[in-house]
Amino acid sequence: MAGPSARDFFRNFDDYDGSLDKKIRKTLTNNAKKLVTLSECCGHPGEPGC
Repeated sequence: MAGPSARDFFRNFDDYDGSLDKKIRKTLTNNAKKLVTLSECCGHPGEPGC
């Protein structure tokens, strides 16, 4: 399984429907979840940070 890519990160961030502060919050929480679970995915595909 391939790891996360910068292209996917920016595509998810750009395509996600929400305000900039919501996108930043989602990015932080999804990356924190990946860090805590030592996973490549937070379980929310298509959201910023996943």
